[in-house]
Formats: sequence, C-alpha cells, structure tokens
Amino acid sequence: MRGREGFGEVDQVLGKILRQAVWDRLDLLDELASSADNRSLLSVARSELPRLAYGWRALLATHAPDPRGRCPQCSSRWRPRTSPCSVWRAAHEHLIPDAMPQIDVTPQVRRAAPVPAGVG
Repeated sequence: MRGREGFGEVDQVLGKILRQAVWDRLDLLDELASSADNRSLLSVARSELPRLAYGWRALLATHAPDPRGRCPQCSSRWRPRTSPCSVWRAAHEHLIPDAMPQIDVTPQVRRAAPVPAGVG
C-alpha cells in the first residue's frame, strides 16, 4: 500500500490548475469592469458581488483571532501571529480604502549632509 506517496505530483498539478482558474476568473472580472456595457456590468455586479463578499467573509472567518488575539491560520506553535494578520490588513486596505490615511512606505533616499565650509 503506497499511502500518499505519488500524490505530491498530483497535488502540485491540481494546485496549479486551481490557481490558474482563480487568476483567469479575476482577469475576466477586470476585463468586464473595464469594458462591459452598463447592462452587462450590472448583471455581472449582481451575480459576482455577493459571491465576492461571501468569499471574503469565509476567508476572514478562518483568520478570526482566537481568545489570545492570535490568528489561528497564520500562527504556528513556535511563531504566533497576532491579529490583525496580513489577510485582515489586506481586506481592510482593499475593502475600506479611505478608512485610514495612506502612509508612504517607499524608502527615502538619504542625502549626504552638506560639508561645512573649510572641512574636507
């Protein structure tokens, strides 16, 4: 009896198919949002928005903090992750874009201090 031996390749192929299907669906929704006529766009919004909201709720439920304030999905025994985890932060960023002030996190170029006259 082989057990799970040999399933690694199958899991990888299935994972690749699953990821590609999700990316393709997101690409289709982007295309529809940017080029569909109003009637089609309304139809897509009515069918897809509830599905997207349900999907976000399901994802966020699995990342709800435990009684100690840790995310059970992002934590491991040796590396606890406090809430809000990266999934909750991404949800907040993408679903509530104006709720928090934008913080510029781009690295700043540090300019050399001017050399005082007579030095150097």
